[in-house]
Amino acid sequence: MENNVAPQQTEEEGIDIMALLRNLWDGRKTVLICLGIFVALGLTAALTMKRAYTVKTIMVPQINSRQNSSLGSLAALAGIDLGMQTTASDLSPLVYPEIVSSVPYRLQLMHTPLHYKKVDHPISMFDYIVGGYDKPSVFAYIKRYTIGLPGLIISQFAPKPQEIVLPKGGPAGADTTDKPIVITVNEQKMLEVFGKIVTLDVNKKEGYLTLIVNGTEPIQTAELALKAQKLLQDEVTRHRIEKSERELMYIEARYQEVKKENDMYQEQLAIIKDRTKSVMSSRDEIEKDRIQAKYNVSNAIFNEMAKQLEQAKMQVKRDTPAYAIIQPVTIPMKPSNSRAKTLIVWTFFGFIVGCGIVLGKGYWKNLKNKFNANVNDNLNNNDNAKA
Repeated sequence: MENNVAPQQTEEEGIDIMALLRNLWDGRKTVLICLGIFVALGLTAALTMKRAYTVKTIMVPQINSRQNSSLGSLAALAGIDLGMQTTASDLSPLVYPEIVSSVPYRLQLMHTPLHYKKVDHPISMFDYIVGGYDKPSVFAYIKRYTIGLPGLIISQFAPKPQEIVLPKGGPAGADTTDKPIVITVNEQKMLEVFGKIVTLDVNKKEGYLTLIVNGTEPIQTAELALKAQKLLQDEVTRHRIEKSERELMYIEARYQEVKKENDMYQEQLAIIKDRTKSVMSSRDEIEKDRIQAKYNVSNAIFNEMAKQLEQAKMQVKRDTPAYAIIQPVTIPMKPSNSRAKTLIVWTFFGFIVGCGIVLGKGYWKNLKNKFNANVNDNLNNNDNAKA
């Protein structure tokens, strides 16, 4: 009994596959119509699409300020915890993507002047987009008023965001220089866009950073990548040398005070020596010895502060991180998006939709026939039961 069931199931499965193929062949006209429609849409999308360019630069952070902390930071970059304690000035490379996504970083990038073909002078991305130089493509208009029409209608009834203005003055005893960053409505929109324009990938295994920048023109993209690279290096440098720079500023201020005091005692000593060249009284000798003693102490402190100043300068240079640029920024020759690929995707999607419509019709017809048959069987059974 079981041996007879297996061939029957296999035969039915083969018949089902052949039936599907037969349905597709019978509905080939529908498939071709859908294919033609989507090919036309694909051609429109490919011909009107904006060209996109991508620039990648690879950097390796060379941390050499302290042997232990450097080893710990490099181990952290590789995903290894050595249990070492790092100082406050050390900044793990794993934090670098947070710097790239920070508001101050993106604000500086969006307001950096760049070269565009449509403008005869350098202009920032913010002014280029807000100023209306960047026109959306034809397909973008179609998409906006078809697929994006519900969202467009909802946005018309949604409350409009208001510009934020800081009040004058501040709380009593507060530092007036410390104020929150005020972002305009247009800048907020650009901040969301920059999340896709500039990204940073940290390779924990190999220990290098990949900065990826997307743009609309070759030169503009390369200039933006250079600025993004420099800003990242400057920001990391600022974090790492912040402590040593504060120490340098303190020592330099103290050095200037000691130098001024030392010069004053030196000048006083020279005056009293000139005054008592011929005759020196006991009072003059006592005054000279007193000034000489103050000068000796001041000069010793001055020499020590000079040594500390040089050491502080060397510490700042020692804490300044260096970067090995493995892959420098180059102007892209070819766009990163392909029109041929876009056309192929639309064509394939059209074929799938056409096949789905044909098979759906057959499936719906069979389902409807089964439903009607079940209804008729139930009616016949009820009639027989009544009879």
